[in-house]
Amino acid sequence: MLRKVLHSKLHMPRVTAARPDYVGSVTIDAQMLEACGMRVSDAVEVANCRTGDRFETYVFRGEPGSGVIEVNGAAARLVEPGDPLIIMHYALMSDDEYRAHRPRVLVFGEGNVIERTLSYQPGC
Repeated sequence: MLRKVLHSKLHMPRVTAARPDYVGSVTIDAQMLEACGMRVSDAVEVANCRTGDRFETYVFRGEPGSGVIEVNGAAARLVEPGDPLIIMHYALMSDDEYRAHRPRVLVFGEGNVIERTLSYQPGC
């Protein structure tokens, strides 16, 4: 049996742009993607910590080192520049994969700079 579990998470980066006229997605700095293991086209769940809104979208690659967190398409109406987000990426895993997996969590500070990286231990 496969279960949907947390693969990685971006904790509290700030929205840099909201573009409802652009093709839907969330554009994320390529260095952030590499640091946490997310990939282009991966599905992600996004929580807006200012409004409580949640939505699902997919990842676009942003310019490395830009700090970009740009919400595009219809979801752009659910955020404003400066909003703090939690971006969660899930994966389907067997019990054995789950026991070996350590989700990577990037915690952000001012200017969308990665302040620290955490790793969660499995709960079994």
